[in-house]
Amino acid sequence: MARLPKGILGPFIGTAGPVVGATWHGIPYMRTKSKKKKKKKRIKSILTMANEARFKFGNNWLIPFHPYIIVGFGNFPIDKPPISMAFSMNYREAVIGTYPDFDIEYSKVVLSVGDLPGLDQLVMALIEPDQVELSWMQSTSPLTSFDDQIILVLYNKELALTDGFIGGVKRATGKCSFQFDPRLIGKELEVYVSVSSLDRKKMADSVYLGRIVP
Repeated sequence: MARLPKGILGPFIGTAGPVVGATWHGIPYMRTKSKKKKKKKRIKSILTMANEARFKFGNNWLIPFHPYIIVGFGNFPIDKPPISMAFSMNYREAVIGTYPDFDIEYSKVVLSVGDLPGLDQLVMALIEPDQVELSWMQSTSPLTSFDDQIILVLYNKELALTDGFIGGVKRATGKCSFQFDPRLIGKELEVYVSVSSLDRKKMADSVYLGRIVP
C-alpha cells in the first residue's frame, strides 16, 4: 500500500497498482513493479525417460557378467575400460524391446572379443541336475595352443545370477564338466563359451551355446 507523506500533490512511497514509489538520496522516483518469474517445471520427454530406462536396464543386466568381461575385453584395442566397451557393444546389439519393457537377445550377447580361434564342433549337455558337460574337437589351426584356456559362463535371468570358470581347463583336453551353483538347479540357463591364451594376451570371440531348459 502506498503512502503520501507530503499530501496528495507530493511523492508517494510504496506500491500503487503496477507502480512503486520510492526515494533515492532524497530524490523521489517511481518505477514499474517487477513481475515475479514463474518457476518452470522441467518435464522429461518420453524419449528421454525411455533412453534413461534402457541405459539403466542394460547396465544392471551386465553387472553379474563383470568378472568375465573384464577378462574377455581386457585386450580390446580401444583404450577404454573393459566394462565400458562390453556395455557399449551389448547395449547396442543385445538390449531389445521398447520402453518400459526391455529384454535381452541372448544370441547377440558378447562376453569376449579377439582373434584367437574358438573351439571346434563344440557340444553341450546337461548330464546331472547341477552339472554341465562340454566336448569339442582338437583344432588344427597354427594360431591355437594346447594350453589355451576355456572360459564358461552360465546365466539365469530369474535370479540375475552367473556361474562358471575362467581358465583351469586346457583346449587340449577336448572335454570338461562343471558343477554349478545349487541355486541354478532346475533353472533355465543361458550358456556362453570362450577361449583365452594362457597369458590372457589373446582372446577368442565368445560363443552362445544356447539355453538349457531342465
